[in-house]
Amino acid sequence: MDQQFWDDLYREKDQLWSGAPNGVLVTEVADLPPGQALDLGCGEGADALWLASRGWLVTAVDISEVALARAAAAAGEAKVSWVHADLASSAVPAGAFDLVVALYFSAQREPGDHAIRNMLAAVAPGGTLLYAHHDLTGHEHEHNPDFNRHDFYFPEDVAALLDADEWTIVTHETRARVNMPSEAMHVNDIVLKASRR
Repeated sequence: MDQQFWDDLYREKDQLWSGAPNGVLVTEVADLPPGQALDLGCGEGADALWLASRGWLVTAVDISEVALARAAAAAGEAKVSWVHADLASSAVPAGAFDLVVALYFSAQREPGDHAIRNMLAAVAPGGTLLYAHHDLTGHEHEHNPDFNRHDFYFPEDVAALLDADEWTIVTHETRARVNMPSEAMHVNDIVLKASRR
């Protein structure tokens, strides 16, 4: 699932996602005071634009140049910095963000957990991490027979990397998806929200 994979996927349709912010983002972030936000795997930019509309200063990162071009085109005057990067090989500023969001983020497992540790390091003291993924329980991936759930980081894997002396887990649960697209195959999300002390 490298840049070529994602660029090819985005080229298959003029718009891959709905254009609406993810329900888990709206639910978990609506009451947070705005500050600096990092949106990882921002795709076509709906979550980043929603954050910007609520006063956040957003850095939005994706591995796909195709997705980022669409996001930038849709942004208009929104104050979002669009960044092309692969978190597995690129660094983000440590301790710089009041909110780090990674929703349905396809981070592949790797020795040393570099990408995930990079993500965690980006959260400022007092900041919030929001990491969510589809609950794949009971789902067969006929559209991608090579997919193996254990090749990727899910919220429970990220939670296991949180140092209890440094982090407080606010939410870690499976719940029904909010604003679920009609064509969605996954009806539940696993949501991890944690604050850095």
